[in-house]
Amino acid sequence: MFPPRMATSLNHGKRTGPPRWAGAAGPELRTTAPFALAARRLARIRAWSIAAVSLSLLAQLAGAQTNLVVLRSGGQQTPLLELFTSEGCSSCPPAETWLSRLKQSPGLWKDVVPVAFHVDYWNQLGWRDPWSERSFSFRQRDYAQLWRTDGVYTPGFVFNGFEWRGWSAAAKLPRWTGGATGVLTASSADRSHWRVSFRPSATPAWEYQINAALLANGLVSDVQAGENRGRLLRHDFVALELVSLTLTNQNGTYLGEFAVAPPSWADTNRLALAAWVALSGQHTPLQAVGGWLGPATARSR
Repeated sequence: MFPPRMATSLNHGKRTGPPRWAGAAGPELRTTAPFALAARRLARIRAWSIAAVSLSLLAQLAGAQTNLVVLRSGGQQTPLLELFTSEGCSSCPPAETWLSRLKQSPGLWKDVVPVAFHVDYWNQLGWRDPWSERSFSFRQRDYAQLWRTDGVYTPGFVFNGFEWRGWSAAAKLPRWTGGATGVLTASSADRSHWRVSFRPSATPAWEYQINAALLANGLVSDVQAGENRGRLLRHDFVALELVSLTLTNQNGTYLGEFAVAPPSWADTNRLALAAWVALSGQHTPLQAVGGWLGPATARSR
């Protein structure tokens, strides 16, 4: 399905017990000067305070480790699979059903990192796709310019930077023999603030850029108008937000930090993160990593 022609462009109380007796020669009552009692009491208070602080810090560290999410690729390239789709396109539901099957694939996140970008150029046909973003449409148009094609369409699959039209007749993803590109790692203790590192396998390029998308799964839309009027559409791997930034070179390892804010309505167990690195200013991914943001302490290849 093709759109109309369009221009491309984060108590010291008193002691109440008996006096202390000591010594074997007989009952000798030992008295203690008031200042000595005060000193001992102060020492006990300090000890209790230190112990309390230590326990608190240990609890915080244990909590941070429990909540830590680590997504790490292998050294060989993991491909990125992008689907450009829309609730306003009657041809898109079969493509989204095909993409949703990847949730059951043992190769998910290891052999492929999927992302569904909902475009906005069908919103004028009577139904506004609630997951659509103008920036996602621009991304697809950038690909069209790169491939020197006439326009954009939905559903449109992009497999690691290349147009892929054979999805409807394919039970599996295209064979991919990407070489060693480097290890990409993304980690977070709160699922909002992320640190990333990329260690290239070959001689580093001039600059690298990290792209990260927060993904929602199990979404349902009751479409009331447009080409899919009356249909209950289900979506997975839906990009809610896409961030991009240039990484900083630290002795051959490229580092960066970014933030994505999970919406208040989202079930964490149904959220995922997809991240991929590319040369700055380019879309074609060099390495990709992804994983669920549920309660597991770490997820990696």
